[in-house]
Amino acid sequence: MHDPPDASRTPQKDVGAVFNAIRILASLAASTTPMGVAAVARASGVSTSTCFNILRTLTRARYVAFHSTDKTYSLGLAIAELAAGLIGTSPTALIRPEMERLALKHSMLVLLWRITEDDHVILVDRAHSQSAIRVEISVGFRMPAFAGAVGRSIAAAAELPPGELFRRFGTLRWQTNPGFETYQSEVAAAKERGWAVDANNLYNGIISVGAVITNADRVPQFGLSGVCIAGQCQTKALHQFGQDLREIADIAGKALYMSPRT
Repeated sequence: MHDPPDASRTPQKDVGAVFNAIRILASLAASTTPMGVAAVARASGVSTSTCFNILRTLTRARYVAFHSTDKTYSLGLAIAELAAGLIGTSPTALIRPEMERLALKHSMLVLLWRITEDDHVILVDRAHSQSAIRVEISVGFRMPAFAGAVGRSIAAAAELPPGELFRRFGTLRWQTNPGFETYQSEVAAAKERGWAVDANNLYNGIISVGAVITNADRVPQFGLSGVCIAGQCQTKALHQFGQDLREIADIAGKALYMSPRT
């Protein structure tokens, strides 16, 4: 009967693809700015073609973020999720690559809202596709927290009693008032699926889709929304955008606010 091999004397061989991916991630982490493929290849010592293929794979898994404007890469949202509790990252810097990806994929204006303590939301960042005609909304724009698509998602997360929801609804101003019963049913739908739609209510001719980023106690901290001109977005496309938006909101919430494991 043979003794088992001594692990300490067994030659260890790195898995090439994994080792190259680690070197690429380390190179991106060491850089203070996003890097192009050639720069990543030089820094990591991985061939350009192999580097490109690994970067594409890591981008699909969201460990790397692709910046379409200048064709560069940086660390992505999934890295922050792995490191939740270990690092502090600016929410806007963390979420922006995903906003850019959604804007490019769906040809929509994508907005990031900070929820304030006085029941308002303030626009803190935006991303858009160069190819789409879009609505112009300036950073710093402020509106009531329960208005629009993001507002319906905030209301869904708040789980207010009907009477209090009715009171909040009564303070809102719409170009086309949906009526409380419709608003209430849309809030319930937002709670069920994780995203909401405002179609020509807050502003005539404008459709928005919204979701919220919540902390570990499920309290909304940020809102994410996509905006398009009515007639440009089909119902099926809006639903796909809503699902993508909910996924990004969930991942961002875990990355930013999940409590460290004990």
